[in-house]
Amino acid sequence: MVTANVSPTPDPLVTDLFASLPTDRIVTDADLVAPYEHDVADWVPHGNAAAVVWPCSTAEVAAVVAACARHGRPVVVRGAGSGISGGANAVDRCVVLSTERMREVVEINADERLAVVQPGVLNDDLRAAAAAQGLWYPPDPASASWSTIGGNVATNAGGLCCVKYGVTRDYVLALEVVMAAGDVVRMGRRTAKGVAGYDLVGLMVGSEGTLGVITEATVRLRPLRTSRPRTVVGFFDDLAAAGDAVSRVNARGIQPAAFELIDRFCLQAVNKWKNAGLPEDTAALLLAQTDIPEPGALDEAEAIHAEFVAAGAGEAMMSTDPVEAEALFDARRLSGPALLQLGHEILIEDVCLPRTHLAEMIRRIEQIAQRHATFIATMAHAGDGNLHPVILTPPGDEDARRRAQAAFEHIIDAALALGGTITGEHGVGLLKLPGMRRELGPQVIAMQRAVKAALDPQGILNPGKLVG
Repeated sequence: MVTANVSPTPDPLVTDLFASLPTDRIVTDADLVAPYEHDVADWVPHGNAAAVVWPCSTAEVAAVVAACARHGRPVVVRGAGSGISGGANAVDRCVVLSTERMREVVEINADERLAVVQPGVLNDDLRAAAAAQGLWYPPDPASASWSTIGGNVATNAGGLCCVKYGVTRDYVLALEVVMAAGDVVRMGRRTAKGVAGYDLVGLMVGSEGTLGVITEATVRLRPLRTSRPRTVVGFFDDLAAAGDAVSRVNARGIQPAAFELIDRFCLQAVNKWKNAGLPEDTAALLLAQTDIPEPGALDEAEAIHAEFVAAGAGEAMMSTDPVEAEALFDARRLSGPALLQLGHEILIEDVCLPRTHLAEMIRRIEQIAQRHATFIATMAHAGDGNLHPVILTPPGDEDARRRAQAAFEHIIDAALALGGTITGEHGVGLLKLPGMRRELGPQVIAMQRAVKAALDPQGILNPGKLVG
């Protein structure tokens, strides 16, 4: 008996996409699609996408979304894939819409102090373009050199400067968005003030691609900082003492431009990866930087130094050397990638606490690590109470994974018990869905789902994320 070769039935959605877009915008080969099916989160599932599409314009994005709407199929938007909550993970038979080819800085307007950019523009590239005009875009996630503005907006990203200068939401003035049926809308304004109607821009910021696809963002800029910053470094033999130092600085009403914590394990990881020569004989390194003009900068730096000493710093020092300061802050930015280089499976927390409870939360994390025999490294945007405990487990060790997952949930419970939140800047995605339900409660979850249903009645925009 001879069996005839039967070609697989073409996917009608993919056929529609090829009819709507240039062929170089689409790939369906499974090996080429696979890297686009998940972000950095190791601990959450992902499906198999039907195709990856790289639109180059708003019109092409609209064509992709409209095709998905016609066929009732999901579309998952992806920027650089640097997320760590599974927010960009594919679902089965979806289209992954990558914005990486939409990288134009459309406008830098020095008079109005704003920029207009496509979503695939890297954070650092926007900052460089603004700096060339004497302007500054403050939001600076540790992933600024590879994360995109679209992804930053989708997760309301923060960063090292947000303790003083605010997060992404504070800088987004207007958005161009492709809605679930494929129609293009503009929301927001270019003016410094405006209260016409609901704040739909604020709604879109942090919505993780579940309400629309951002195709252009208008963001506020500030004058480029010209004062020479002063950096204060404290070395602590106890993590909780470092947390107490943060509380002391905050209690004095001091507002550093950046205020970061790096524990011994992060320092060791950066040294191993970059041979950075950082100290490893201290439990934690605390970095504070002031950028106000002199003579106030010296007074502020001396006050921070005094609080570090009062909290028990084994050593504390002040510096105006920009090279030395940048090396230390680079160590903070590199902590996450350095831990990834160790070859362990990692589970990254993102809890945010009232600043007065930071030291207590650090103590509880240490207790949770001991209780579950789990290795936890800690880094933090300490000045605004945003902790990033990183749980590491040996590859393939299922018992260690179970302990790590239990520790992860207990850290969330501890943060909520202290009046905190499950995520300060990384987003909910898939990873934090159970914690979000515990934090918000059924009534608020129902309200969120009502908004989702109103704007995406077919449920095709990044389904399963953020609102479940």
